[in-house]
Amino acid sequence: MSPNLLVILGATATGKTRLAVAAARALNGEIISADSRQVFRRMDIGTGKDLAEYGAVPCHLIDILEPGAEFSVFDFQRAFGAAFEQIRQRGRLPVLAGGTGLYLDAVLRAYQLVEVPENPELRRELMGLDLMELRARLLTLKPAQHNTTDLNEPERLVRAIEIALGEQAARGAALSLPALQPLVFGVRWERSALRQRIAERLRQRLEQGLIEEVQDLHRSGLDWQRLERYGLEYRLVAEFLQEQLSRQDMIRQLTTAIQQFAKRQETWFRRMERQGVAIHWLDGAGDTLAELLAAWRSA
Repeated sequence: MSPNLLVILGATATGKTRLAVAAARALNGEIISADSRQVFRRMDIGTGKDLAEYGAVPCHLIDILEPGAEFSVFDFQRAFGAAFEQIRQRGRLPVLAGGTGLYLDAVLRAYQLVEVPENPELRRELMGLDLMELRARLLTLKPAQHNTTDLNEPERLVRAIEIALGEQAARGAALSLPALQPLVFGVRWERSALRQRIAERLRQRLEQGLIEEVQDLHRSGLDWQRLERYGLEYRLVAEFLQEQLSRQDMIRQLTTAIQQFAKRQETWFRRMERQGVAIHWLDGAGDTLAELLAAWRSA
């Protein structure tokens, strides 16, 4: 069957957004973002939305929630399914683009997830447990964790336990995803080149007002703890604004943290390949659009 979904993935700073926009223009497409932080309004510079690049190309799942709101993998699956169907009904091509491996994997391998409301009685029961007890409880219910950050914070552990129990009670009631025939492309760079791109993009974001963006988010009501939970730029800039880091240390630590994040993304994509997702890799230094279009048209 002909592919009905174009997927463009890659680590941070690989140029996947620019490629996705160019491909969407060439193929009459609309972009669906697969980025866990770009769903939040006013978190623009730190999440790398680069909205000016989209031009007239429609994009979905960007700026749909206020910062601090919850947005789960199930929420992403449901929102993706709705956007996919709407785009197809308009006779256009859905282009899924981003670097959040968990979101991409949830769609491409059709995770069987269900909507689980809060359970006050369970939460009262879990309230007296410490971090290690909560962690043991979750791993007993669900040994294979897609999102290991759930293991590090009591609030997230409680919610993960709630979801695991809810999924057990609702077997067979998982969200029905659209029938997908994806063609998946990944953009990658030689390691030293990617490090240079990460450092340059961080410099640009600081010039564009990254520190001011984090400061404004705090002034609007987001506490430091919540900002730090968004990781990377938001965590380290928040520490700088609280005078826990000098500017020089913030930049140095942030550069290293983003490079490490890029490695984790690449590890996730390799894991997806081992589990059956075919990814056509493109050299970021080459003519990625021409290669992508040639492969798409021959599929």
